[in-house]
Amino acid sequence: MISSKPAHLQGVYDVVVAGGGPAGLGAALAAREAGAERVLVVDREKEAGGILLQCIHAGFGLHHFKEELTGPEYAGRVLREALEHGVDVLSDAYALDVLPDKRIKLMSAEHGVTLIEARAAVLSMGARERTRAAIRIPGARPAGVLTAGFAQRLVNLQGCLPGRRVAILGSGDIGLIMARRLTLEGVEVVGVFELMPYANGLNRNIVQCLRDFDIPLHLSTTVVQVHGRERVEKVTVAPVDDHLKPVLSKAWDVPCDTLLVSIGLIPENELSRQMNLRLDPVTNGPVVNSAMETSRDGVFACGNVVHIHDLVDFVSAEAGLAGRWAGLAAQGRRPPEDNVRLSAGENVGYCVPHSLSTEREHTVYLRVRKPMEQSVIRLSSSDGRFTVDKKVRYVFPAEMINLKVGPRMLQNFHGDALRIDVLPR
Repeated sequence: MISSKPAHLQGVYDVVVAGGGPAGLGAALAAREAGAERVLVVDREKEAGGILLQCIHAGFGLHHFKEELTGPEYAGRVLREALEHGVDVLSDAYALDVLPDKRIKLMSAEHGVTLIEARAAVLSMGARERTRAAIRIPGARPAGVLTAGFAQRLVNLQGCLPGRRVAILGSGDIGLIMARRLTLEGVEVVGVFELMPYANGLNRNIVQCLRDFDIPLHLSTTVVQVHGRERVEKVTVAPVDDHLKPVLSKAWDVPCDTLLVSIGLIPENELSRQMNLRLDPVTNGPVVNSAMETSRDGVFACGNVVHIHDLVDFVSAEAGLAGRWAGLAAQGRRPPEDNVRLSAGENVGYCVPHSLSTEREHTVYLRVRKPMEQSVIRLSSSDGRFTVDKKVRYVFPAEMINLKVGPRMLQNFHGDALRIDVLPR
């Protein structure tokens, strides 16, 4: 992997980016292209590139690069572009704080604790996995209970198998991909157990990772007990009722030596909380306007730190928007004030950004709460006088909806709240 470290940290940076994954690198590149002269990316790993470095499977880049790439290929291409455009990358370092005057407190093995000046900042710290503790699975604490992402790192980067007979709790994309990856390495995957009545991964992963390998998917089922002293010996699983409560009378034991937990991601927002940014209670990420600017002027955010994305291509698109406006903000240029507020309505979990401007086109990202076929996305004003409908064949919680809205569509919502509902036709 390509790597770069600035020899010294002196002077004023136009834009400092916290996080060197695809979001941070994409934002840094966009800031340079927007005219920012000095751009610095700070990443805590020894090599920039983010989680993609351990995602050796193909399927990335179809939207952004118009070709299919592996995770390391995608990361390497984005990093190369950033370096070729003069972006400084400081790896093995942490952004500890962004002060009100936009000075950034950094810590690194090379420079120690350092304060650097910046005209704008971008937060792109990514996300972390939910663990067993987040859902309090009963039982002992034997070896062999891992998150799916950590297991992916063990297998793909360190060449270690987590076990020989594996059960997977949760049908998130990382868990589905690891079901296939472990099977290819000769591991027996006894099944994927999902609490909800539908899978939480992309349909292509359900097909390519489970059905193609005859790995059973048990919906409306969860793990209710982990057994074993030194090492996992078995797990007890049970179906759940309509209220998602386990029906213990129908429980059964599944012998295994490893349990992988794939129950979702959480935006990595300790830095955001430390900065007292306004956070969305649903996404757990910063509230952002249509320029991806947070509640603090000159501080922008993008990628999984704002909300969890399905595809890295969409992360790159969002990063381009945040980075561009961060680069312009560093030059004293501000985006037009937003004059339309967004709110999530029926069967909509959240929508990002949280406000729009009637002066330009936007992409609104949203997720539904439950699957629905033959539905309509309805945009309506607070008084119900103005509505815009868009028909869709189906909606699914695991697949984020990208809704394009432009000035003509928004003109009737000027100064009003725009509610988004997803309804049956």
